[in-house]
Amino acid sequence: MKILRTEFGVLKTGEEVFKYILKNDRLEVSILNYGGIITEILMADRDRKKQNVVLGYDNIRDYEEKSPYFGAIIGRIAGRIEGGSFELGGVRYNLAVNNGKNNLHGGIKGLDKRIWDVFEVENGIELSYTSPHMEEGFPSKVEFKVRYTLLEDTLEISYLGTPDRDTILNLTNHSYFNLSGDCQEDILDHELCIEADRVSFLDGNAIPHGQTFNLTGTPFNFKTPKKIGKDIDSNNLQLRSARGYDHPFILKKEKELEISLFHEKTGRKLDVYTDQKAVVLYTGNYLGDNEGKLSCGVTARPRLGVCLETQDLPNHINVDEFKTTVYTPDNPYRAVTRYVFTNS
Repeated sequence: MKILRTEFGVLKTGEEVFKYILKNDRLEVSILNYGGIITEILMADRDRKKQNVVLGYDNIRDYEEKSPYFGAIIGRIAGRIEGGSFELGGVRYNLAVNNGKNNLHGGIKGLDKRIWDVFEVENGIELSYTSPHMEEGFPSKVEFKVRYTLLEDTLEISYLGTPDRDTILNLTNHSYFNLSGDCQEDILDHELCIEADRVSFLDGNAIPHGQTFNLTGTPFNFKTPKKIGKDIDSNNLQLRSARGYDHPFILKKEKELEISLFHEKTGRKLDVYTDQKAVVLYTGNYLGDNEGKLSCGVTARPRLGVCLETQDLPNHINVDEFKTTVYTPDNPYRAVTRYVFTNS
């Protein structure tokens, strides 16, 4: 496995951005020290043609100005926190608000917009960032380490967040996958399987409040593999409100493999293994509003990519029905997700 480093650009702040390329015979993964962004994952189809299977840009300015979190580390909290506030230990914390009245994906300048220190490790790289107490309104200084390792056909992302006092944390990766390669098609013909029985209701602001529904007999049933586009335009209030899927699926945790994505035309398959409680399925419903041309040469449009955001349940700190884990110096945040890329 080879690790290469190249210059990628300079932020408006003058900070340098570098791209780190992890490469073996099966995969090539490119990662920025800005936001830990995965810019490319090159994999072969059944005819051994290698193409990029994630959405992204070829320059840093577009990531600064246009990106809808393409490929980035999301945190301190993934998803929306209702009203941009929460209570912990009897103290009310008011957060940076960047999505209406809500905090989204960590705030105005979350982990996705920070420069991380990068160190080479066995079979990959480790990104490190220290978030100070009250950054974006969140309590506790937190030492973050996110490790990307590449072994054969598997990319593993492991997360560690060590706080110096009580706090909440919930990280994920926000890659938009498109297994057709180089954005040749949208993702409606991708077959998806999710081992989940229940999904969270969302309100009009895409925020869960604790109510869940059984997905049997609904357009949300992916327990048997089906094409993403099969039911996405159904006359369903939840789908109409979100313009598609943007929902937390509560994983059953009965099987090791709980999430699979397959594109029959190219033979490419992605299997996702995670220790997290949920996966947020987002079908790129709002792409095309601002993103412009992507590195594949295609202009962004709705449903061009699908996100499989493995994480804890969004807004859990404000929902009595969702169990909230409080992280401490003796109980740091840990999470692992493995992405296995194969073809047939």
